[in-house]
Amino acid sequence: MPTVVLVGTLDTKGAEYGWLRGRLRGLGCEAVVVDAGTGPPGIDPDVPAERVAREGGASLEALREAGDRGAAVTAMGEGAAAVLAELHAAGRVDAVLAVGGSGGSSIAARAVRDLPIGLPKLIVSTMASGDVTPYVGAKDVTLTYSVVDIAGVNRVSRLILGNAAAAVAGMAHAQAGSGAEPEEDGRPLVAASMFGVTTPAVDAARERLERLGYEVLVFHATGAGGRALEGLAASGLLAGVLDLTTTELADDLVGGVLSAGPNRLTAAGRRGIPQVVAPGALDMVNFGPRDTVPERFAGRNLYVHNPTVTLMRTTAEEMAELGRRVAAKVAAATGPAALLVPLRGVSALDAPGMPFEDAAADAACFAALGGEPLDLHVNDPEFGRAAAERLHAMISGGAA
Repeated sequence: MPTVVLVGTLDTKGAEYGWLRGRLRGLGCEAVVVDAGTGPPGIDPDVPAERVAREGGASLEALREAGDRGAAVTAMGEGAAAVLAELHAAGRVDAVLAVGGSGGSSIAARAVRDLPIGLPKLIVSTMASGDVTPYVGAKDVTLTYSVVDIAGVNRVSRLILGNAAAAVAGMAHAQAGSGAEPEEDGRPLVAASMFGVTTPAVDAARERLERLGYEVLVFHATGAGGRALEGLAASGLLAGVLDLTTTELADDLVGGVLSAGPNRLTAAGRRGIPQVVAPGALDMVNFGPRDTVPERFAGRNLYVHNPTVTLMRTTAEEMAELGRRVAAKVAAATGPAALLVPLRGVSALDAPGMPFEDAAADAACFAALGGEPLDLHVNDPEFGRAAAERLHAMISGGAA
């Protein structure tokens, strides 16, 4: 029988979790209830709040006395994550389901963050119709909007919670092996970063790597894509990383909307995973529609890519700083790493006659990067194939 772990604050959502437990049992699942609340629980849990708090480095009594909701949410989220890790190691998690408002959703999001990709994680939340980045992060978390507040089981919430129970039960049955088995593929995994303006480079590299026997996972460098790539690299599942599109670092430096944060381009290096890096699309910073570009950039070289995306050319000073940052991250790698520099341009817009052609800015970046210069444009097929061959050499023979 598959096991669904229910994670929630039973002091405020006891009725809902009791109803879900019964529904899941009726759907052929074992339900393990983890109490992440700090008050007296509305139903009896399988894992009490005292243990969750202890796993989170706190005591339940101290959290109650302090009355600090933020501290309680943090501690119980950490504790729930530790409990889930133990249950998963014991083979007792086929899916996770949680319901809640902002606090409960935050606890649940932290609880499932370290679980492996592919293990079902469903949160029914009052926050699911807005910016869900804090809850999803870079993991495969499924969010369902609760429509009404999670305050008792009524004719509307019963529909929403019933659908959630049915969905997670189906996923749990499949996870436990009673559904279709996923296709097995023993090829080594390689992650690649891509943007529309570096697609030819990554396509050429991907085709070459697939012929060499690799499975290539491509991540769109939109902030979330970069975070997902970093998370997968940190998990240790990758044989190599082909990071030809490091544009998210430009957004992080200048203040664009597609930043993956300052830790972008670090996970593979920390894990010692072979990586080939290029300054793909460092010539641009991303914003939304033209009228959303901050006023301080009014005099800059702007290009309306489409009605919802406006690109801004990075200056020589910004390119030099980006070169230094990329070089430092590559130099810090504990495993084989190569930095390939396309001297004829770093994106489709950075080419002769194109809007972002700026030889001086590129030169400033290249001087700071160091690395291995190639007299090619990033989108020349030869550049992509050269990057693929270098990564294959690192993986197969450990060449730096």
